[in-house]
Amino acid sequence: MIYLVLSISCSVIVGVLLKLAKRYQINIMQAVTWNYLFAIVLSAFFFKPDFSTLNLTIISPIYVLLGILLPAIFLIQGISVQQTGLARTDIAQRLSLFISLCAAYFLFNESFGRLKYVGLIIGFTAIIFTIYRKSGSSSSKHTWWYLLLVFVGFGAIDVLFKLVSQITVIPYITSLFLIFCIAFVFSLLYIFYLAITKKTKIQFINFVCGCILGFFNFGNILFYLKAHRAMSDQPSTVFAAMNIGVIIIGSLIGIVIFKERLSKLNYIGLILALIAILLITISKLHAI
Repeated sequence: MIYLVLSISCSVIVGVLLKLAKRYQINIMQAVTWNYLFAIVLSAFFFKPDFSTLNLTIISPIYVLLGILLPAIFLIQGISVQQTGLARTDIAQRLSLFISLCAAYFLFNESFGRLKYVGLIIGFTAIIFTIYRKSGSSSSKHTWWYLLLVFVGFGAIDVLFKLVSQITVIPYITSLFLIFCIAFVFSLLYIFYLAITKKTKIQFINFVCGCILGFFNFGNILFYLKAHRAMSDQPSTVFAAMNIGVIIIGSLIGIVIFKERLSKLNYIGLILALIAILLITISKLHAI
């Protein structure tokens, strides 16, 4: 259980750091870039990837796609946290499992029970309620797009990682290390492009913040994997605790500490999201 608590804590801290980035004028793109450099170092130390299995001829295009999507969605997540709030962004991110489940049904031929269907319907309703925001100023009128991109982006990443897990010629942890490397290269090229074309300064403070971000981002992954190993006979418990824990704690921090304002429909969306995850988890439990 301690691994679950640590994984949830790391995930929420990542959101908090992204929330604080604007206040302290941290360049999110630069921080995200150095985050992957730090993740590479940590994954090499903890995962000890098998480099002997790496061969350019067997590397799937999925690795490259993930290498581009990961920093892109991370950047969008950071903007979403700043524009729409930590609470709503965490809900949108966790509800991205809706896309994963649809892929499981249509692409991977997974059978669905009634509870899962009900959970999906409730989850879809929760998404609509969560991203809803009354039209206000012109600057906030279209912020729901960020939530939608977070939802779709993390869902697509989940599906791609599912495809990566089916690649047997390269161990999964080695694949993860390789994806981090690709993400870092693309991110680095992009910040150099911005430095040349937009005269954006590459600052040391962004490097430091990126390393801190990378520490907690990697910690989220590491402890989540350890939780699954420690509770291998209770995968549904890990799944539910992780998603519900992040939504509840992230929402509380957003509302209480950052004074984020949610509408009544947003609160309904939050409750529906928790119900949807519980139903989907119960359906998984009955399937085991």
